Amino acid sequence: MLEVPAEPASPEPQTAQAAQPDPANSMALPPAVQLSQAEIVSLEEQLLHRVLQRVDLSLEERLSDTVSAAVQHQLDAMVPRLRNEIEAVLRALVIEAMAAELSENTGSVPASGA
Repeated sequence: MLEVPAEPASPEPQTAQAAQPDPANSMALPPAVQLSQAEIVSLEEQLLHRVLQRVDLSLEERLSDTVSAAVQHQLDAMVPRLRNEIEAVLRALVIEAMAAELSENTGSVPASGA
């Protein structure tokens, strides 16, 4: 944890104005705290690391849930079409097999169980 020294009781007006960093590159620290470039980079890296850890904790779970839902939705939409395709293929195979069997055995008597 970063320790922030207490602010001086009455900062000099020039120092307070000059010490204000660019808001895009600063953290919520009192204006009296001056950080070196190395300290700023270190704080940015620590912040980035913590943010990435938080993202990483839930990213895999959320992606898994999202992909599973999308795949399930696609499968649900495909099932009727697949059934129709399988039915058509099986029907065609049975018709072809029956036609072949009947053409080869046109004069034969079917075998009975007796």
